[in-house]
Amino acid sequence: MTTAADGLTMNRLIHGAVRRDVRRLAEALEADPDQDRAVDLLRAYRFLRAELTRHHEGEDTHIWPMMARLGADTSLLEQMESEHEAMADALGGVEAALVALASAPSRTTLDAAREEVATMSGIVDAHLRHEEDELEPVLVPMTSTPEWAAVEKKLRGGSVVEAGRFFAWLTDEMPAEDKAFLGTLIPPPVTGLLSRLLGRRYSREIAPVWA
Repeated sequence: MTTAADGLTMNRLIHGAVRRDVRRLAEALEADPDQDRAVDLLRAYRFLRAELTRHHEGEDTHIWPMMARLGADTSLLEQMESEHEAMADALGGVEAALVALASAPSRTTLDAAREEVATMSGIVDAHLRHEEDELEPVLVPMTSTPEWAAVEKKLRGGSVVEAGRFFAWLTDEMPAEDKAFLGTLIPPPVTGLLSRLLGRRYSREIAPVWA
């Protein structure tokens, strides 16, 4: 996990994409969506939820156990797992509210969706900040170890198509300084090719929802 001078890590790039989409969803719900718009928002949200869930499953399954083996404070790791569970519940609440909104748009279902998104946003942001402030300083020194190299292989074990969708999502409206840092980790032609060729579903079905 290479760290830039300004503290950027791959983990923080992912966090930035999550925060971006949570903000986009809240802003989209400021208007009164019709049924078609509500269906689009549900589809885009499900994509975000899937990416965030995959990210957290990788942490729970591979990163936290590795950190425990290398001597990290187990109480901190338990807090991370507990926060993931709270986030999963909040994400599920948002999906249920968006399904109701897409099925029957009304003032009642819109207000409920707004409330669930606001709750989820607070829970997500609190966890991301906790992870960045307290866990990353413990994790970053471990990323020069053989144990981390083994974990990285497991985290990269998905399909090439998944990688294409991931990079299309990650780099959507990414700030220039973040994109420059990403280029120090993965050659830009690689992420560009994956995004254009294998991330077409994101570019065709998800990105336009937020435009």
